[in-house]
Amino acid sequence: MFLHLGGDKIIPKKDIIAIIDYKKGNSNINKSFIKVVNEEGFMENISEKDKEKSYIITDEKVIISSISCNTLKKRSKELLITE
Repeated sequence: MFLHLGGDKIIPKKDIIAIIDYKKGNSNINKSFIKVVNEEGFMENISEKDKEKSYIITDEKVIISSISCNTLKKRSKELLITE
């Protein structure tokens, strides 16, 4: 299954390690991690400026999305049923 992160970005759910709230994820350890990820070029921002709501951590990069953690959680639980 896949998860839509906003814009045109869709990733396999199996690649997601963690989803962290953008504003609440400001502990010292998170700040250090995000700083290193950004400096190393593993950050992808798909959000509009000042509308960031979550960090999606994958095995390859960290994606900043304008979709909230709660919405991403709900989307990840939805089942796609086709006939």
